[in-house]
Amino acid sequence: MGTQLGSAGLMLVNSLIGIYLFILMLRFLLQASNADYYNPVSQTVVKITQPVVGPFQRFLGPVAGRFDLATLAAGFVLKVLGIIVIFMIIGVGIPPIGGLLIATVAALANAILKIYFFALIVMIILSWVAPQASHPGALLVMQLVEPIMAPVRRVIPPLGMIDLSPIVVFIAINLLDGLVVGALIRAAGISGRLVGL
Repeated sequence: MGTQLGSAGLMLVNSLIGIYLFILMLRFLLQASNADYYNPVSQTVVKITQPVVGPFQRFLGPVAGRFDLATLAAGFVLKVLGIIVIFMIIGVGIPPIGGLLIATVAALANAILKIYFFALIVMIILSWVAPQASHPGALLVMQLVEPIMAPVRRVIPPLGMIDLSPIVVFIAINLLDGLVVGALIRAAGISGRLVGL
């Protein structure tokens, strides 16, 4: 019974931290892609994340006007604390600092890749069912994926009605997730399950 409660607690903590980290990285990517700040979805993301990001904005600003270091730092600190809490729940103690930092970088990279993965799926579905959609969420998805799609489209232009660039981006996302994130987790020496991957 105690083991089941421990597993449930571990899953709950990992899920809550994972969802919030996902939202933080979404905020980071929306700013990096110059998405519409006044879009209602963007405003909701900012309101949800501002209590955590706000303290970091006092000493960390955006780089090149696009890359919000405060949001990245907030996500990093949140994940470090989350991993420590998880290790405390399972009764192992604090993990080695090097492994903890590497695992946190892996978790942030994984969250960013997941956001792009799901945004691409939504973009593909929208292109089939509502190519001229004007819903704020649809517009935001298009703005989010355009910076990664545009360079691929320049190399592989659409063939009539068929656009092969999403397939190339999907392959790149899976390669990055498998090779880079996987290598980071192995280097950290921490189970991906404990990190929330």
